[in-house]
Amino acid sequence: MYNILLAGGAGYIGSHTAVELIKNGYNVIIVDNFSNSYPTSIKRIEQITSVSPVFYELDTRDDDFEKVFKENKIDAVIDFAAYKSVGDSVKKPLEYYDNNLFSLLNTLKLMKKYNVNNFVFSSTASVYGNVEEKNLPVKEDHIRKTTNPYGNTKIMGEHIIEDLYNSDKKFNSIILRYFNPIGAHKSGLIGEESTDIPANIMPYLTKVAIGELPYLNVYGNDYDTVDGTGVRDYIHVVDLAKGHLKAIDRLLNNKVGVEYFNLGTGRGYSVMELIESFSKACGKSIPYKITDRRAGDAAVSYADVSKANTILNWYAEHSIVEMCSDSWRWQEMNPKGYEK
Repeated sequence: MYNILLAGGAGYIGSHTAVELIKNGYNVIIVDNFSNSYPTSIKRIEQITSVSPVFYELDTRDDDFEKVFKENKIDAVIDFAAYKSVGDSVKKPLEYYDNNLFSLLNTLKLMKKYNVNNFVFSSTASVYGNVEEKNLPVKEDHIRKTTNPYGNTKIMGEHIIEDLYNSDKKFNSIILRYFNPIGAHKSGLIGEESTDIPANIMPYLTKVAIGELPYLNVYGNDYDTVDGTGVRDYIHVVDLAKGHLKAIDRLLNNKVGVEYFNLGTGRGYSVMELIESFSKACGKSIPYKITDRRAGDAAVSYADVSKANTILNWYAEHSIVEMCSDSWRWQEMNPKGYEK
């Protein structure tokens, strides 16, 4: 049985990926420092799967991280250990470069030292920046040109992985460029938790719906889109998690070098369309306020997913209605989040 290390595996995407891996017979080892996650998520993974994953509470940038490799035979690593807010990265670029790059570098150094050659890297559609309409849906070979520090850290990460492969052809990696994950596990036991004011739209929506926040900020209504609000390709987090499962299956059975895959649904929804779908899911009107655009935000972004469909045999299966309904179920079952 293969051992898969999830760096940052207690977080939103990591916890859902852990569930899918365990369900499909993999041993999961989770490392997390809980900077953007909660210990309860580990217990919830066990509750869903009836399996207790091996867990280490530590920072992947620290020297202590090496003991994970010493104490376990690792067959593959999935790297979720990154800060991920576009807006936050504009305000705190040095923190993003420090965390996202040093955690990646330390992980790769340890993989090389312990001869672990299978790696899945958590990247982002932000690497594409502002894509002209003629280039939509965006393909994996589109020019990498970001508009924010978060995206820059991911482009740099991709280059580091490419350079490592060029120096060592044993290194086997798949880079997954996420579009916009929302939703939660059907059980309502794991979902997207956020501290303070959420950086991502769905936890913001759910907190408005339960009355914890007064209204949703809509950042800009003057984009060249169907209703002036930004358009994004929203993908259910469980579909995204299954994309990681497909990537691990491919790495363990093939020599791929470095491969890139978009993970999205292949269509875009405006912020206003998402609000309407979520209002139907929760059965109540969502108050919102139009405010200024955020620095670093692109107007439109949605994926060409034909490569993932063809090579990984991966397809997004959940509708926008299911994404909203599952997010609302998570919020209703956990009104104060994991810890309360």
